[in-house]
Amino acid sequence: MKGESSFWINQNKLTREKFAWQKHYWAMSIGLSEVDRIRDYIKNQEEHHRNKSFTEEIDEFIEKYGLERFSDDD
Repeated sequence: MKGESSFWINQNKLTREKFAWQKHYWAMSIGLSEVDRIRDYIKNQEEHHRNKSFTEEIDEFIEKYGLERFSDDD
């Protein structure tokens, strides 16, 4: 996924600089019933993160779904 998406982004010149994934990333899938909600979240992300930091949101998500947190050493 990372290789193909990086290649596509760079081939289509979607960023000014060469695109590369960071060491850690998060990928999720959603059901069709969630598309509109996720689209609205993305559109309003800047406003949303004025009230809740990205880190706070990830912490809530990890706790809600019982996921493991990775460290920078992973």
